[in-house]
Formats: sequence, C-alpha cells, structure tokens
Amino acid sequence: MNVLVTGGMGYIGSHTCIQMIQAGMTPIILDNLYNSKNTVLDRIEKVAGVRPKFIEGDIRDKGLLTSALKDNAIESVIHFAGLKAVGESVEKPLEYYDNNVNGTLVLVDAMREAGVKTLVFSSSATVYGDPASVPITEDFPTSATNPYGRSKLMVEECLTDFQKANSDWSITLLRYFNPVGSHPSGELGEDPQGIPNNLMPFVSQVAVGRREFLSVFGSDYPTKDGTGVRDYIHVMDLSDGHVAALEKVGNKSGLHIYNLGTGNGYSVLEMVKAFEAASGKPVPYKLVERRAGDIAECWADPSKAINDLGWKAERTLNEMTEDTWRWQSNNPDGYPG
Repeated sequence: MNVLVTGGMGYIGSHTCIQMIQAGMTPIILDNLYNSKNTVLDRIEKVAGVRPKFIEGDIRDKGLLTSALKDNAIESVIHFAGLKAVGESVEKPLEYYDNNVNGTLVLVDAMREAGVKTLVFSSSATVYGDPASVPITEDFPTSATNPYGRSKLMVEECLTDFQKANSDWSITLLRYFNPVGSHPSGELGEDPQGIPNNLMPFVSQVAVGRREFLSVFGSDYPTKDGTGVRDYIHVMDLSDGHVAALEKVGNKSGLHIYNLGTGNGYSVLEMVKAFEAASGKPVPYKLVERRAGDIAECWADPSKAINDLGWKAERTLNEMTEDTWRWQSNNPDGYPG
C-alpha cells in the first residue's frame, strides 16, 4: 500500500513511517521541513532498512500535492502536517488557521482530484476543550480553549461534512493525547526547533544541560499536586495506532473517530520525577503562572480503539522516560543539519 505521509519528517510522522514499513506499507513523505530536518530521512533508513521517497513541499501547494498523489499511485493519506503549539497559536492564530485548516482543505481537494479516498487525520484531544469530567470518550462534547485546538476542531468539522457528502470516503480522526518518548534505538526522537512547547523535550533538554530549568506553568490547578495532569502516550504506541487505523478501517467507508491514549493521567511533577529516575539527572524547575489556553486535567478512555482497532497502548511510563533520555543523551543537540 502506497501511503502519502504529510509531515512525515516530524516527530510523530517519522516514527509512524518506521512502523508502516515494518507492517509492509510504503510511506511517501511530503514535508516542508518547517519544524524538521533532512537528516531524519537518514535515521529512518538506518532503523527501518528502507529509505522512503521524500518530496519537499507544502500542503498548501495543490499542484504539487496532486502530482505527488498521482505519480506515486497513492492509495491512502496520513495527514500529520500542521502547527501544533498551544502557546504559539494564541500569539499567531492566523498562521495556525492558514496552515492547519486551509492546508487540510487543499489536501482533500487534491485527493478528490486524484481519486484517493482514504484519509487518516492527526487530530488532538484539545478538541474536547475543558472537559466536564475524565476519562474522556469520543462522544464527549467538543469545543476549544485556544486557536490550536480550534484549528483541529475546524478541520474535524470540515472533514465530517465532506464525508457526509462523499459517503464512499473513509476518513479517520485520531485524537491524540500527549505523545512522548522516542524510538527505542535512540536514533529518532522529538527535536523541536527553538524553545520546546511540550513538556518532555523541555525536561530532557534541561537534564542534558541545554537549558537551565523547566518552567512549570501553573501550580494551583485542582489536581493531586497543583500541576496539570495529562495522558502521556509513547510515540511508538501512537504510531502503531495509525497502522491499525489504516489496516482496520482504511478500506471501510465512513467517519471513524478514536482516542489514542493510555487511560492514565500523570501530573507535570510526576513526569519530572519519573524522568529524573530514568536519567539519573536532576531536573530543576520553577513554578510560574498558568499558560493561556491550558486546562487542569485531560486523559482518555481508549476502549473504542481497543475494541474496534485491536490496538492498545502497551508501553509504560518508565519506557517513555527511558527512551526519551536515550534519544536526548545520544543526540544532545538534536538531529544534525
């Protein structure tokens, strides 16, 4: 199966490409390298033994997309390409709507023109807004507390309407919780450009000496220790979820929605302690004001994915932190180039 993977050079995309290759699929990567590096391709080849075809380009370039879909006999698309930082989205909402919403519409239009009717979309648990309770099931009301989440919700609504009007399409919305960890080889990991917006790469950069301390945004939430609680899922489990989605519902018309999470919530300070144990390094931190758009608690009920896809998050918190540290200690400055 030839699969176009938009944003395939990024953190989740690159790990998913490896799992796709192992499952006998052929990923063709399209990425504009806005938040990734060319050398990721070398690492994928080193780990998987196969070098995927790479097309450098933007999802808003319809001509390029149409050619990529037709020229490579693409059968399905996994759509990762998107801006993803909550704080940045508050400062740059227009850029987020242009890239995330407009980019997806251009992609789907190109797919329609090329006759490709299977799409797996990288969505987010942020579409649940500030949930009234936890754990979260797929039928919870959706809303948004920041432009990033709103852009994901807008895309979900656009794709839902499109699938209703095109009933022969298979569209899967995968709502991620909080991806962490790295490939167990230590060859691939999360390498954000500039200051990390997510917890684990910031923690690992503090531990490796790149940053002086971690800023913990908010210590007065109504949680076990006052810090935010999230459902952290190993990126390898998340990658397996995409393969399962393609295999189980990729050939079934309809709109398919799944939470990809573990069903467990950990606080920021619990994650810091777990990382210190895994790395043997101290992670100094400072408690600072809450960050705009953040919520207190968010974790998944993943039972629908377990039942429908035969998929379950298997990797432990220890594996998440140990694999993250292996990547960061082997690559203290991230990917070269």
